[in-house]
Amino acid sequence: MWLDLFLFWKLLFFCVYVADVAVAHVRYSIPEEMAVGSIVGNIVQDLGLDIKRLKSGRARIFTEDSSEYIALNLDKGKLEIKQRIDREERCGQVSPCSLHFQIILNNPMELHHVDVEILDINDNAPAFANREINFDISESAVKGARFSLDSAKDPDVGSNSLHTYKLIPTDNFKLNILSRPDGTKYAEMILDVLFDREIQEEHKLTLTAYDGGDPPKSSSVRINVIVVDANDNAPVFSQSRYRVHVPENTPRGTNILQVIATDADKGANGEVVYSLSRNSDGASSVFNIHTNTGEITVMGDLNYEKVKQYEIDVEATDKGGLRDTCKVLIEVVDLNDNAPVISILSLSNPIPEDSPLETTIAMLNIKDLDSGKNGEVKCFISHDFPFKIKSSSLNFYSLVSDDVLDRETVPEYNITITATDEGTPPRSTNKTIHLKLSDVNDHAPVFERGSYSASATENNTPGVPLLAVKANDKDSGNNARISYCLEDVKLNGMEASAFFTVNAESGEIVAVRSFDYEQTKEFHIRVRAQDGGTPPLSSNVSIRILIQDQNDNAPQILYPVQTGSSVLAEMVPRSADVGYLVTKVVAVDVDCGQNAWLSYKVHKATDRALFEVGLHNGEIRTVRQVTDKDAVKQRLTVVVEDNGQPSRSATVIVNVAVADSFPQVLSEFTDFSTHDKEYNEKLTFYLVLALAVVSFLFITCLLLIISVKVYRWRQERMFLKSNGTLPVIPYYPPLYADVDGSGTLKQAFSYDVCGTTDSRKSDLMFSRQISQNTLSGDHSRTLQRPKADAETLVAELIHSWSSPSLLACSTDLHPGIQCARAADRIISSSEDEIKCKQAALALDSHWKAMIILVSNEEDACVLQIKWNER
Repeated sequence: MWLDLFLFWKLLFFCVYVADVAVAHVRYSIPEEMAVGSIVGNIVQDLGLDIKRLKSGRARIFTEDSSEYIALNLDKGKLEIKQRIDREERCGQVSPCSLHFQIILNNPMELHHVDVEILDINDNAPAFANREINFDISESAVKGARFSLDSAKDPDVGSNSLHTYKLIPTDNFKLNILSRPDGTKYAEMILDVLFDREIQEEHKLTLTAYDGGDPPKSSSVRINVIVVDANDNAPVFSQSRYRVHVPENTPRGTNILQVIATDADKGANGEVVYSLSRNSDGASSVFNIHTNTGEITVMGDLNYEKVKQYEIDVEATDKGGLRDTCKVLIEVVDLNDNAPVISILSLSNPIPEDSPLETTIAMLNIKDLDSGKNGEVKCFISHDFPFKIKSSSLNFYSLVSDDVLDRETVPEYNITITATDEGTPPRSTNKTIHLKLSDVNDHAPVFERGSYSASATENNTPGVPLLAVKANDKDSGNNARISYCLEDVKLNGMEASAFFTVNAESGEIVAVRSFDYEQTKEFHIRVRAQDGGTPPLSSNVSIRILIQDQNDNAPQILYPVQTGSSVLAEMVPRSADVGYLVTKVVAVDVDCGQNAWLSYKVHKATDRALFEVGLHNGEIRTVRQVTDKDAVKQRLTVVVEDNGQPSRSATVIVNVAVADSFPQVLSEFTDFSTHDKEYNEKLTFYLVLALAVVSFLFITCLLLIISVKVYRWRQERMFLKSNGTLPVIPYYPPLYADVDGSGTLKQAFSYDVCGTTDSRKSDLMFSRQISQNTLSGDHSRTLQRPKADAETLVAELIHSWSSPSLLACSTDLHPGIQCARAADRIISSSEDEIKCKQAALALDSHWKAMIILVSNEEDACVLQIKWNER
């Protein structure tokens, strides 16, 4: 009993001072036999909680012996009687009688100890085991002889337990009331007046037992005393009290003690018979005494956890009915026969992988029914796990995290908890907890490759897949569910989504429009992979998409310029030798590679035996010597064809005039208008006058002036106002030298332009004037200003172009201006085209300009610019 009180107060001490799990310790006192549903106490008010906390924490009651006398009403926050409580049935003679249980809450975990003391009520009267007690007492019994009486049993405790006995009548006996070490009371009759069998052979007495209740309860037993003839000596035990220690679980039939009583009488009056007293009812089922020898043997199971000691009254009686009584105290010695019992009160499973240190995973109750060292328990787990056992209070432990957890490394644990007592040999118990870690979005998607590249042909069909990107995520569930999207980057001034789209599930990249290699040769986009976590994590990857050129552009003729209002003609003197350069067909193809490799050939010709065209350079040269029989008017149809599959081509018509003088050329054309005839008559007059007045040199200068006027008329569209279609054939006097086979440009000024892949490094170099003596002093003043303007315009034009390649531009008197990038593509940038036109129109006021590709190197384009005075 005192050991139980010590453990109780020790438990109470731990519950008060442990703050991480146990919050409070509450005690209540209630009487036994309360009706079901009666209120024990307001646990919400006493613990300082509220109803919401009870419900959110899923509050529940835990009892170590699984008894369910008291229930928790979550709606009211009160403790109620769930089952009728009989204190005597629950605790027997143990006092105080208490119910110990814990109230457990989760999220966060809390443990509250509750003790409910069951108060005794006087609901039981003392009761005797038998209705009658019979004694055979010798008449020679001496005064003061003691006779043990049956004890009354009262299951109540305290003041409600057995209080006193009364004997009626008291003529021969007086009653002696005694107490045992456990506090129970029993009575003895002491012979006060000697018997005289001859006067009265039988005596009738009544023994009444009273408890201390208010009002008291009682019960009685009849005592029949038969006076037997004299037996002078009663048996006497060698000891009034015997003590023996017996280990629990001692086998049945084991002799543990022998009591000895002697009787001085002889014969039948000296024969002693041993028996257990009626006061030893509880021990009579466990122990037995041999009637003749007094040996006490074990007949039942000894269990220290149930009964720690026994007190037996042994009687020795002779044949004459005289007797003596001794006490035998049997103490049961505890053995380590119980292993610890592990109970899981609460378990959080799974737990997040990012749980902080000291996170409570489970609450445990470990109990060993043994006592002393046998009941002292140590609890531990393997050191290989990132967890530890932490003691929260007596018999209560917590399993907490002790290291960083990573689900991607170890997704789950089988934690074996071992509880070992201090007995010899020690006993242990294992309990395994299967703990899983829930995923936290702590890993971003990772692409399988650092970068991707793909190719697509131009003029592709929209919707064609180009490639698929793939990313992996170490997380699980929604945290590993990856979606792909296209990042917003600018491609040619437009959003990337205007050109491509990405399948959010598969990562497949699809072209949403048709591509043009001449506009964009490659694209650089970025795709982002994002998981479904909260917050989401993402990563991106660069993708390079190359556009493959297709032969979708036909060659373009830059020279000779084709017009619909007049016919241009190249003049070949009849004295021209074999290989004479007539003109050069200049063409470009905006495609690249073999799709831009051009070849030239004559498709039709007035005289195929007279001219040929260079296969790769487009130069038209004479094949044989020109004769007088050759027609003045020659017409060649030249086809320019690229090397693509299938190939594309363009056709240009080249008119050639075979004549030594300008009038011979005019005589071959008969479809001039009246206005043109008048002009020719004036021109003839001037020629005749010139031939008559000046020398051959003056005639040459005059022809130069007339040629310039004809060119100006064509620029001013005078021929467009006429009704005829008379062709204007420019006459090139000796001042106009052939430049790289074109045969049409005047060597007045020469400029070398070098354009590199970096426009900031482009350069414009002006060389000296050529054949300056061919112009008069008046003209030199006129030429000085256009040259300065030309230098400025050309320099600004080159440095302002958005593409590093140079442009080839040709202008004439007509407003239509053709501009193309040399050896690359047709200009699509309106800004470049406008600048080219502005430069050409500005130069047109004084000059006719043409920019011709001279050589095309790997890293630079070298151009030569020729200027002709108007």
